[in-house]
Formats: sequence, C-alpha cells, structure tokens
Amino acid sequence: MTLNVQMTDLELAHACIEGRKDTQKKVYAQHARLMMSICLRYARNRQEAEDIFQDGFIKAFERMNQYSGSGPLGGWIRMIMVNTAINHIRANQKWKHTEDIEAAEKLDGEDVGALENMSAGELMDLVQRMPTGYKTVFNLFAIEGFAHKEIAEQLGVTENTSKTQFFKARRWLKKQLETISRTA
Repeated sequence: MTLNVQMTDLELAHACIEGRKDTQKKVYAQHARLMMSICLRYARNRQEAEDIFQDGFIKAFERMNQYSGSGPLGGWIRMIMVNTAINHIRANQKWKHTEDIEAAEKLDGEDVGALENMSAGELMDLVQRMPTGYKTVFNLFAIEGFAHKEIAEQLGVTENTSKTQFFKARRWLKKQLETISRTA
C-alpha cells in the first residue's frame, strides 16, 4: 500500500533541483494554466505568449535553487513569468518614449466608470487587443499592482510615460466598451 503524501512547495522545489522528472511534471501541471493566462495578458498573440511561457518555465526550473520557500511556489513562478514577459516586451519595445505629465493628468480626469460593468472575461479579451504599451502598463499597474515608479524602472521609461500609457489604456478600454454597448 502506497501512501499519497502531499509535498510542501519547498519539498517540490528540492525534488525539481534533484532532477526528478515526475516532480517537474507535477509542478508544471499545477501551474501551467495560470502561467499561460499571465503570458497571454502581456503578449500580442498566442504564439508570442507560448514563447514567453516556455522561456518562463525554463527560467523557473533553472533557478529553482533560488526559491526560498518563504511564499507559495506558484507566486514565485508567477513573478518569473511576469519578469520574462517584461523582458520580452522591453527587447521588442517600439512604443518607448516620454510623455508629458500634463497629458497624463488630463486623461486622469476622464470618466472610466463603464469599465466597472465589464465581466473579467470581456476585460481580458479587450486587454489582449490593446496596443503593446497600453497593455503592458495596464497589466503591471491594474492587475499586478506595481506602482508607476516601479513600472518605469522595469521598462526603462519615465514615470510620466507609465502613467500616460495607463490612462490611455483606460480611455482605449472605455472606447471599446462603448462601441460594444452600441452594437449590443
């Protein structure tokens, strides 16, 4: 009779470090769906998301010895995926420029209440269609919870650019929602 003992995240990480393929498959299976959804939020298309996803899991397994066990393994892998996506975007950044803070402040005053009436699925579909700069900053600020200063440092842009990209993303989402509302 075999006991089915649940391994802790730290035990899973150590088994992965030891090269146990069964444990690596288990970790992958436990986290693949959520990690792919994260990659899809940042990527322009599914193929790009799959590239980010693959690179992110390779990094996670290569760096598994850096996992301290202080938080959930899934959260640690999530940060690797987000950072992999950011690095991918940074390497392919065509929208990088500076923005005037006055433009950001003007956009901040716009009514974005229409976004509150969207389902999570509808919002994610719209986010996927956003221009890269808008989508990146929107994901990092609104979903991941980073401050504009942190986003600016990660992307190598000014804080004003981060704020403006976020406000433009909100405006873009509002416009898309209004279009959907009119056709419904």
